[in-house]
Formats: sequence, structure tokens, C-alpha cells
Amino acid sequence: MKPFATVLSTLLLSVFLAAGAHAQEKVDINKADAATLDRVLDGVGPAKAAAIVAHRDKHGPFRSAEELAEVKGIGLALIEQNRDRITVGATAAAAKAPPAQPPGQ
Repeated sequence: MKPFATVLSTLLLSVFLAAGAHAQEKVDINKADAATLDRVLDGVGPAKAAAIVAHRDKHGPFRSAEELAEVKGIGLALIEQNRDRITVGATAAAAKAPPAQPPGQ
């Protein structure tokens, strides 16, 4: 019985470590191609990934993960499910930054 418990423990540990490694992978929604979005984000297949890229190309970079909800087929529940995988790169910060004012104006 002890060898069975050892094998079972090892198997469970492997599953938890593999799940943790997968959850660690992140994707920048302003830079990733459709194939990467499809691979990294749970619940996002090829069609939704292509829709994300098309929306980004048409409307510019996302300023936050919540803006993904503007993409047809993407809801807030899907965004929350992937919250730990989504990053929004510097491209978005530059897009929303106000123009610099010269001193004294």
C-alpha cells in the first residue's frame, strides 16, 4: 500500500506543478498574435483570438484588460478567468498619455 501512496503523491504533485507553470504564462494583449492568444488564454479559441487582433488593429491598443469586453464574444467572466495571464504593455500607456506641456504653460 505504501508504494501506491508514493506513486499517487508523486502524480498529484506533478499535476499541481504543471498547472502552476501553465498559469504562470502571460500574454501582452497589445503585442500577441492570434496563435499566442489562442494558446495562452483559456476559453479563447482561434476565432476569438482573431477577433481580439482585428479589434486591436482597428481601434488601437487596449488600455486595460477590461477593454477586451468590447470584442464580440469576450465577456467579463472570460476576462476574470484569465486575469492572471493578461498583461497590457507599454504601447497602451503611451496611447493614453496626454501630450507633454512645455514649462510655464
